[in-house]
Amino acid sequence: MAISDWTPWIQPRNKGSARQGTPSLLVLANRAPFRHEVSASGAVRRQRSASGLVTAIEPLLLAAAGTWVAYGEEDDLRAADADGHVTVTSDASQYRLRYVGIDRREYQGFYGGFSNEALWPLCHASPVSPTFRPQDFSRYRSANRRFASAVIAEGAGRSPVVLVQDYHFALAPRWIRRGLPGSAIVSFWHIPWPQARLFGSCPWSRQLLHGLLGSDVVGMQTDQDCRHFLDAIALLLDADVDYEQGVVDYRGRAVRVRAYPVGVQWDPPMLRTIPAPEECRRQLCAEFGLSAGGCVAVGVDRMDYTKGIAEKCAVVEQMLERRPDLRERFVLIQVAEPSRQALEAYRQTQAAAAMAADRVNTRFGRGEHRPIILVERHLDAPEVFRLYRAADVCYVNSLDDGMNLVAKEFVSARSDERGVLLLSEFAGASWQLPDAVPVNPYAIERSVRALEHALEMPCTEQSRRMRAMRQVVAASDSTWWASQLLRDSLAPRPAWATAARAPSVRTLPLRPYLLGLA
Repeated sequence: MAISDWTPWIQPRNKGSARQGTPSLLVLANRAPFRHEVSASGAVRRQRSASGLVTAIEPLLLAAAGTWVAYGEEDDLRAADADGHVTVTSDASQYRLRYVGIDRREYQGFYGGFSNEALWPLCHASPVSPTFRPQDFSRYRSANRRFASAVIAEGAGRSPVVLVQDYHFALAPRWIRRGLPGSAIVSFWHIPWPQARLFGSCPWSRQLLHGLLGSDVVGMQTDQDCRHFLDAIALLLDADVDYEQGVVDYRGRAVRVRAYPVGVQWDPPMLRTIPAPEECRRQLCAEFGLSAGGCVAVGVDRMDYTKGIAEKCAVVEQMLERRPDLRERFVLIQVAEPSRQALEAYRQTQAAAAMAADRVNTRFGRGEHRPIILVERHLDAPEVFRLYRAADVCYVNSLDDGMNLVAKEFVSARSDERGVLLLSEFAGASWQLPDAVPVNPYAIERSVRALEHALEMPCTEQSRRMRAMRQVVAASDSTWWASQLLRDSLAPRPAWATAARAPSVRTLPLRPYLLGLA
């Protein structure tokens, strides 16, 4: 199902009316597709976000002349008009970007506090415990109401399709439903959904569920996340849960719950400007002083405690202990983009990763050779794809991850059908990519054997595995993901049961399993 098949449903209607051009598609996300920098002279520089969400959603917005509602910083608001609008044009199409400004203290409680010190650790199996502060939830609620009001204002007088993105806006769908009662609302939760009793430990868990059930469709990354979400509803709310159909009947409304594994852009134009893998490898060896016959693994992550970077260093350390022949031949180039540095848990994560890399390099470095090269900066997409195309192995070691698009990006970059994907069993992508080499980031010895197997894999096996993974990633790309969200937002209930599934998704039976309450 292509996006173009749904274009007639989302085109602006009643073009002759006084509200000509009012969008019939609205997207609510914390991150905007663009950030602006305004110089002292007033010159505006626009910088595109590298987010995969932008790649997936932007074609829909252009087709519908829609509006993207997002948080705006000071320079973003200075670049916008009096109503917070910026027009984004591509070829003959355009959409609007609506920035929402928030007081710094409110944003700190909404984003840094409740979103990333409460919900993020609550939803990820990690060494960091969630912190629940009443003032943070109060500011989260206030921010959700502010963003919902902006969406309602943009869709006033219409019955738009509203796509609400991620854990930052769990409360917003209910308010949007009240303000735009004829709208079709889809909420997509990009991170894992925890088991029911764990989610119930949040003091405001019922309010969060109540907010999300203002949607028509709630999307998760995997069937396991759907099951956990349905379990939480059955445990915490007075609602009827149909596990077979994935439908919740709550206060007289039916809400569909379904897995939509998010994809990446397939064959992006940028990839055609990047050299062949052999040339990328030559450039990489020259840049980092590596021998042409060495073994190169790459990791591309945010500096986040869920990504298992220090654990990855421990695997490399143990492998080099038992394999002296690899000590001057192996290198892990680990990109670790700084993230949420205002939070103490992230500063500790950064320190632990640096300490682990230094330990390995002190023990096994020889001359100019360092077994672990830690790159703590943002890399633009072309730089990242050059790494992918040059590597023998891409190492994804997530302790817990909703999907992990690095795994899919690596597969999409390897048009030569070479390279090995080492993929954590706790990343959502593992459900779709069984031809990756699985690793358990908590099992260091087994991970060592998996890394050795990846480095020594014959070319024929690499090609077989990569070919199978490329078929899956191509078939369930970002366009597929976005069109499925749109399809289900508009489909009548009988069509839900026959909606297309993502290729190679291993399904879990949805059943009443409440961790001892069944």
